[in-house]
Amino acid sequence: MDHQELVRYLEDRFACAQACDECVHVCAVRAGPDEPGGITRLNTACADVCDATSRVLAEQSDQDEQRVRMQVEWCRAVCLQCAALCDPHPASAVCAEACRRCAKACDTFLTTLG
Repeated sequence: MDHQELVRYLEDRFACAQACDECVHVCAVRAGPDEPGGITRLNTACADVCDATSRVLAEQSDQDEQRVRMQVEWCRAVCLQCAALCDPHPASAVCAEACRRCAKACDTFLTTLG
């Protein structure tokens, strides 16, 4: 993967994390204090996983390819779960789309690893 592809991939992670953080706030307001926070917890987890994945990939040292693959696969899985959970909620559409873009970028990244 060349430098520009990696930068685009990291930008997708950042955009997804931002969308998930924003969705957490929207969902918290919509849900109120008495509703279970499943979508809020998953959005928070998704943002955290995207951030962690960005940090792993931004490291300049030689990395274990298996570690990178596992991190990217984890990011993809969480993003797909988050998108599926957000889909029924119109207020969360931006988050769902960002998560789907992130998952697709993860797929693309994984193919570059071979």
